[in-house]
Amino acid sequence: MSEGLNRVTLFGNLGADPEFRVTNGGQQVLKMRVATSETYLDRNKQRQDRTEWHSVTLFGKRAEALSRLLGKGARLLVEGSLRTSSYEKNGEKRYSTEVIASNIILAGGKRDTGGGGRREEPADTGSGGYSDEDYGAKGDDDIPF
Repeated sequence: MSEGLNRVTLFGNLGADPEFRVTNGGQQVLKMRVATSETYLDRNKQRQDRTEWHSVTLFGKRAEALSRLLGKGARLLVEGSLRTSSYEKNGEKRYSTEVIASNIILAGGKRDTGGGGRREEPADTGSGGYSDEDYGAKGDDDIPF
C-alpha cells in the first residue's frame, strides 16, 4: 500500500481565547477553535457566506508561549494534519476530527482583552510572520525581475 499525504492549511480567526493545560505526564497542550469563512454565489447568483469551525490542538513548548499571545479574534495561519477519533455518548458512537498543528503563524488581528480591545501586532513565533522591515524591503523598482 502506498503512503498518502495528510496536510491541512487554515487561515482564519480564533473564535474564543485558547485553552492551555499541562497533562499529568507533563505534556503542554493548547486547544483552539478557528473559524474560516468563504463567500460564494448560490444558484440564484446571490452572495452567501459560509463559516466552518475547526478544532485545533498544538502540543509542546510553543503551546504555552502562544497561549499568552493568542486571544479571541486573533488572525492566524495553521499548518498541520487531520486526526479523527471516536468516542461514545449516550451509547452512541461519535466521531471527532481535529487539526494537530505543526506550525502556527500569527497574522495580526484583534485580541479580545475584555476592555479596550487593543490591537495586537503580528508576533514572531520562530516560524514566520516576519514583516517587510525584517527583510529590508525594497520598492518595486529595486526588484531584479
